[in-house]
Amino acid sequence: MGWFAWIILGGIAGAIAKWIMPGDGPGGLIVTILIGIAGGLVGGYIGTALGFGSVSGLNIPSLLLAIGGASVLLFLYELINKK
Repeated sequence: MGWFAWIILGGIAGAIAKWIMPGDGPGGLIVTILIGIAGGLVGGYIGTALGFGSVSGLNIPSLLLAIGGASVLLFLYELINKK
């Protein structure tokens, strides 16, 4: 998957994950895209380890894995930065 596709998938996944898990998470478009991209990597790793598949392109299963991974990252961010 090309870098442009990763940015598109990351932006969509990060925005949806932030919508699912609102809170005092990191803000801004660039941070949201980076969390989405990292979420795609995390989701792909977890999905592959559990036998669900991996992030393989701009399709629904890859988007769901990326959203799941970004949600996990946002949850961990909230857990670490609790006040």
